[in-house]
Amino acid sequence: MLRLDQVEIRRGGAIGFALDRGITVLLGPNGAGKTELLEAIMGLRRPCAGSIRFDGTDIGRWTPERRARAGIGWCPEGRRVFPGLSVGENLELVARTSRAERRRRLDRVLDHLPTLRDRLGVAAWTLSGGQQQMLAIGRALMTAPRLLLLDEPSRGLAPMLVADLFQLLRRLADDGLIVLLAEQAVAAALQIADRGLVLERGGLRASGTADEIRSHAALERSLLG
Repeated sequence: MLRLDQVEIRRGGAIGFALDRGITVLLGPNGAGKTELLEAIMGLRRPCAGSIRFDGTDIGRWTPERRARAGIGWCPEGRRVFPGLSVGENLELVARTSRAERRRRLDRVLDHLPTLRDRLGVAAWTLSGGQQQMLAIGRALMTAPRLLLLDEPSRGLAPMLVADLFQLLRRLADDGLIVLLAEQAVAAALQIADRGLVLERGGLRASGTADEIRSHAALERSLLG
C-alpha cells in the first residue's frame, strides 16, 4: 500500500520501508524526524530525495488534498479540532461526499467512538483532552482512509486514556486499516504494534517486529543516549 524508497527528509539520512497491513510505530527522540516523515507522506513537506508510492503510484507531486482523496488519513499532533464547531460538524465537515454516504461513514465512526454519539451537538472546545483526541481520530476516519497517519496521539493524555486510544487503533487495524503512528509512549505503543521503526537524525536506524524492536540496541541508544 505504501512504499518509501531512499526518502531523505534531511540531507544525509535515508529512509525506506513498505507497509501493507497492521500497525507500525515510528520511534525516536525529539528531533529524530518522525513528524517530518509523516508530513512528507501526507504531502505537507517535500523530501530532499527519494520516492513515495501509494498503491503503486508515485505521489511525490500530489497535493495533500489529492492524497486524502486517494485514501490517506491525517491526524496531526495537538488534535486541532475546530473549537467553534460542534462535534458533529467537525466530523461531517471533512466528508466531501453524498449525504447518504456521509451518514454511513458517521455511523461507522460512532460505532468505533461511542462516547461521541451523545455529544454530536456539543461544541468541540468543551470536550476533555481525551475526547478531543478521539474526535480528531474520528474526523480522520470520516475521509474513509485506507492508511491512517497519526502524530503523537497520546501526548498529554492520562495513562488510562492512552490505553483506550491504543486499543481503538488495534481494533481499526484488525478491521483492515493500515496505521502508521509516531509515538513517545514507547512501551504502550509496542504492545499494540506489529512493527517498529527507529529514526535518528532523519535516518532509519532499525526496523523489525515489535518484539525485535523492543530489545534492539538502536532503540535504547536512540531514546536513552
